[in-house]
Amino acid sequence: MKTSLLILSFLILSFTSTFGQAAQDSITLKKDFWGYKFYQGDKRVQIGDLVNIMRTNEEAYKSIKSAQSNYTMASIIGFAGGFMVGWPIGTAIAGGDPSWGLAGIGAGFLVATIPLTNSFVKKSKFALDAYNGGSTSSSVWDRSEMSLSLSGSGLGLSLRF
Repeated sequence: MKTSLLILSFLILSFTSTFGQAAQDSITLKKDFWGYKFYQGDKRVQIGDLVNIMRTNEEAYKSIKSAQSNYTMASIIGFAGGFMVGWPIGTAIAGGDPSWGLAGIGAGFLVATIPLTNSFVKKSKFALDAYNGGSTSSSVWDRSEMSLSLSGSGLGLSLRF
């Protein structure tokens, strides 16, 4: 009786420690007032660290590297545009003669960051889906796209899959 109780206790403790191991947390992208941020579980992850994390998944790695390039370019252009808008505003507040042409060029730079940021978000979401395992469905119909097309011979539906 004591032997069976000892074996049963050993088995219960073995399974308890096995089930106690936590699986890897998935990575998520969240938007707040200051921009987009990546989280792995509750821990915030920088995009440079995210690139290193995704090295094991080739598809996710290529997409996040491209997203990182867009993020870097948008940051540089956005900083320059913000400076070019802010300098004339600061000059006007200080009572000087502002160069509004510079502010206009800076505003153009800021507008140019919009497509770069959208591309960053799109590529980041694709990379996260690829890294986290994507959707559970593998049906061809889930990836298909139907659109209304206009050609020289008339109007029609096109289906891509």
